[in-house]
Amino acid sequence: MIDLRLLREDPDRVRASQRARGEDVALVDSLLSADERRRSSGVRFDELRAEQKSLGKLIPKASAQEKAELLKRAEQLKADVKAADAERDAADTETQELLLQLGNLVHPDVPVGGEEDFVTLETHGEIRDFAAEGFEPKDHLELGTILGAIDTERGAKVSGSRFYFLTGVGALLELALVNAAIAQATAAGFTPMLTPALVRPQSMAGTGFLGQAAQDVYHLDKDDLYLVGTSEVALAAYHMDEIIDADRLPLRYAGFSPCFRREAGSHGKDTRGIFRVHQFDKVEMFSYVAPEDSQAEHQRLLDWEKQWLTSLELPFRVIDVASADLGSSASRKFDCEAWIPTQGKYRELTSTSDCTEFQSRRLQIRVRDGKQVKPLATLNGTLCAVPRTIVAILENHQQADGSVRVPEILRPYLGGREVLEPVAK
Repeated sequence: MIDLRLLREDPDRVRASQRARGEDVALVDSLLSADERRRSSGVRFDELRAEQKSLGKLIPKASAQEKAELLKRAEQLKADVKAADAERDAADTETQELLLQLGNLVHPDVPVGGEEDFVTLETHGEIRDFAAEGFEPKDHLELGTILGAIDTERGAKVSGSRFYFLTGVGALLELALVNAAIAQATAAGFTPMLTPALVRPQSMAGTGFLGQAAQDVYHLDKDDLYLVGTSEVALAAYHMDEIIDADRLPLRYAGFSPCFRREAGSHGKDTRGIFRVHQFDKVEMFSYVAPEDSQAEHQRLLDWEKQWLTSLELPFRVIDVASADLGSSASRKFDCEAWIPTQGKYRELTSTSDCTEFQSRRLQIRVRDGKQVKPLATLNGTLCAVPRTIVAILENHQQADGSVRVPEILRPYLGGREVLEPVAK
């Protein structure tokens, strides 16, 4: 959530942010009104309680005649205090509910607009000319079938649409990617973490995933637990309700977990293969830093993502995501999109978001710097979303006979394999 003091002092900035996100600007005025009622009712409650305490001291010393009047006033004060307390609590509840609906403040450098209004910042690698090489590229599902690596038919039989099996070299390729990604993150100073896939509501709400993203979340009603769509949730909540000494920052974690997404609203999109699925594994980077360091840390996370995709020898571009396409917790977001030959376009493989103090305020995570205790900043960055990375590797490194060249970075994790060979039919 944002700082209420900032809302009071500069409501136009918050309105501009809501407008850029394409969200309800009137929410700002509703929140200002609720906050004013909360504060004024709090002042009235304090005044009434002070009078009540003063009256309590006068009654024992009063004469019989005065005492009757004072007791009558005390009864009225008791009712007024109770009413003011209820009014304060109601206004506070409304304020908090409205505050949770408000997205993070959009960074001023973010391009304004929708999904297609991003700005391309960089392009890396060479796109292969398959026609010049004399063959038409196969898509990842056809390649996965040839290699005995992907089985979506049995995935659908067992679990339904958008589920799959990784088999043989497909399973080995996932393990190689995860191990290589964790190795890079560890070398960069991240602490590797295996995180829970089920979290409590306060963890999910605290990271901002029960707002606009709620339709994509799986909820277990009987247990009141949520399946995470990213280990970001568990990593953010790891230090919930804690005060961290400033000299411990930055704290950097690399979480590996299964991820679950309903993919609501994606009917008809990416139905072939494993690009958009309900369950997948992912390595996620997560950082806790001082607020003044968040922009520099955001660039560092992006650099680690670029290092990873470069090591996989993939052509990709970096985009500055437009305001209306940001998640509610992100102030700014960069995506790295790999070229997918059979689609003839770039598709998102990794992303990194600067969430500033938005999540830490919700999760009550603070930093102690000398005598000052204040919210810190949190950032996240996908290092390896496994299925999409497999898609990009298979399609970009395929050869005419259906085999796939293994990027050098992965060979030590695949027993030295330089090529994934088609399986005998």
